[in-house]
Amino acid sequence: MGTFTIIGIIIVALLAGMESVLDQFEFHQPILACTLVGIVAGDPVPCIILGGTLQMIALGWANIGAAVAPDAAFASVASAIILVQGGQGVAGVPTAIGIAIPLAVAGLFTTMIVRTLSVPIVHLMDGAAEKGNFGAMEFWQVAAVIMQGLRIAIPSVALCFVPADVVQAGLQSIPDWLTTGMAIGGGMVVAVGYAMVINMIANKETWAFLILGFCVAALTEITLISLGAIAMAIVFIYLHLLNNGGGGGNGGNGGSNDPIGDILDDY
Repeated sequence: MGTFTIIGIIIVALLAGMESVLDQFEFHQPILACTLVGIVAGDPVPCIILGGTLQMIALGWANIGAAVAPDAAFASVASAIILVQGGQGVAGVPTAIGIAIPLAVAGLFTTMIVRTLSVPIVHLMDGAAEKGNFGAMEFWQVAAVIMQGLRIAIPSVALCFVPADVVQAGLQSIPDWLTTGMAIGGGMVVAVGYAMVINMIANKETWAFLILGFCVAALTEITLISLGAIAMAIVFIYLHLLNNGGGGGNGGNGGSNDPIGDILDDY
């Protein structure tokens, strides 16, 4: 990789790592992290496909209490670099997905190290707060956030310096049965992640839109403009029903503020 490409990847990795705790611009999301790496490396199409697939897998990942979810940021950046270095294009996406899963788990180790180092930083900030030293508080806060970025940037840079022919030879040495298995396993994980999200948001109001989405997805000739127009039409219909009190069997009277729910209740 060229110098400017490596610098661009460092910036993307820093942003992804910092956003994994800031959650402001969502650069740590696979669809963004992989796409940015692909743009910087000059190979965006396979990385966009990789990012979209990993995003579906990461839908079911969430931090619950003290349990930390797999590291989507490190998995996205590292797998995208490997995909670019492998030079297989779209054909290498299944292998990159299979590699991304263990990378996400490995990223938990770097997260643990950084969060452990952040504990004394919190105490330093407490000491600065007692003295009213706002400059020191801001310094240590920024330092802690930059540490989150470095935990992604450092291993990502190391991957950039691995010769492309070495990566290609390693990927080509993977037997077909393992590559096929990783592709199947990646697809199953995508389905599980999507099912977990559906299970969390599923109710009588959202099922109608979910069914409609699956039907529209089957229309291969539809364009993004048409999808946008359909979405706007649904919004206008929903707002019209909402402003008219739901309607349905209640005749517009006594209904709740959920028109879709009222209609489904009537059925």
